[in-house]
Amino acid sequence: MRGYFGIGVEGLSKPGNAGNLFRTAHAFGASFVFTLAATYSVRRARSDTSVAPRSIPWYDYEGVEDFSLPKGCRLVGVELLDEAVDLPRFCHPLNAAYILGPERSSLSAEITARCDHIIRIPTRFCLNVATAGAVIMYDRLIALGKFGERATSVMNKELPPRPEHVHGGPKIRRKR
Repeated sequence: MRGYFGIGVEGLSKPGNAGNLFRTAHAFGASFVFTLAATYSVRRARSDTSVAPRSIPWYDYEGVEDFSLPKGCRLVGVELLDEAVDLPRFCHPLNAAYILGPERSSLSAEITARCDHIIRIPTRFCLNVATAGAVIMYDRLIALGKFGERATSVMNKELPPRPEHVHGGPKIRRKR
């Protein structure tokens, strides 16, 4: 897949949620993870069994004023707002950083103003931060990955071939 992405949280106070998000980001191939004005300890986040910050870069920003991203990286805020673009209609930038807000609150006005895009997962109410992040990363994978066309019905017997880069791709049968 071309491009790169990072994912992070603003103001998060539950290390388990951040740990779960970062473990999932590691599994989806994130290039980096970050925290912004958040309380996070790799040691205390026992939910990150992959210990993502030891495998991919983790950036910890004190506040919005020192928050920075690589040149050309688009900041995508994830927020349940009426004016946000629904995720199924969103065109993911090739180079993006996704930021999710704290539990029981929203992204700050300062970080929202810095976002290039604001998207929302069309749900009735807010999801857990780690769950929302997983949905976003999966949608990015489907939108930008090289998976070919999806079958349009269960009656469609001819599914497109599975790319070899996909885990569990074509199996080679050896003669015995």
